[in-house]
Amino acid sequence: MAGEPGGSVASPEDLQLVRALRAGDEVAFMMLVERYGPAMLRLARMYVASQAIAEDVVQEAWLGVLKGLDGFQGRSSLRTWIFRILVNTAKTRGQRESRSIPFSSLWSPNPESEPAVDPERFRSAGDASPYGWLDRPTSWEGVPEDRLLSQETLDHIQASIDGLPPNQREVIRLRDVLGWSSEEVREALDISATNQRVLLHRARSKVRAALERYFQEEMTKA
Repeated sequence: MAGEPGGSVASPEDLQLVRALRAGDEVAFMMLVERYGPAMLRLARMYVASQAIAEDVVQEAWLGVLKGLDGFQGRSSLRTWIFRILVNTAKTRGQRESRSIPFSSLWSPNPESEPAVDPERFRSAGDASPYGWLDRPTSWEGVPEDRLLSQETLDHIQASIDGLPPNQREVIRLRDVLGWSSEEVREALDISATNQRVLLHRARSKVRAALERYFQEEMTKA
């Protein structure tokens, strides 16, 4: 196995799990599969051409995890280590299949090329107040808290995330849904700090814009 990436060190729980896995504890292994399996499958799918291949990649990655347990030294979290094995496995499989969509190809050569806010929301250069807001961001102060936290709103947030470009979708899922740190995301996806930061900002801006439209429609109905 390749060396572990840097980052957050393994927690006591991580080390306990590794000891259990080394001892052949099937319950511990199944717990890890249930915890990380769905996210691993989504990530693998971004590298290869079909769901079936992605499932094979995940299975191969788990085999890599089991084979590499003796080399785990706790210099990164167990989660980060597992996902790095997945990414390396997916890259290798994608190259072998020659039908892959490399995750790195999803990054814009110039991460600043895509504006965070729709340019049409600003006044034009020829306007009396050039470059000011034409369509200001909607304040959510008037939206009741129970409405903000309703299942319908949460469903709308999820739908907005699902509609993002693949690179932005995976970064915001790892950061804001799964609660990963920026360092963990960079290590797991093998991207730079700049790409991670820009992609997260773009994703959050688009989700917020979608929620603005949603709440505007809801307030109009009220």
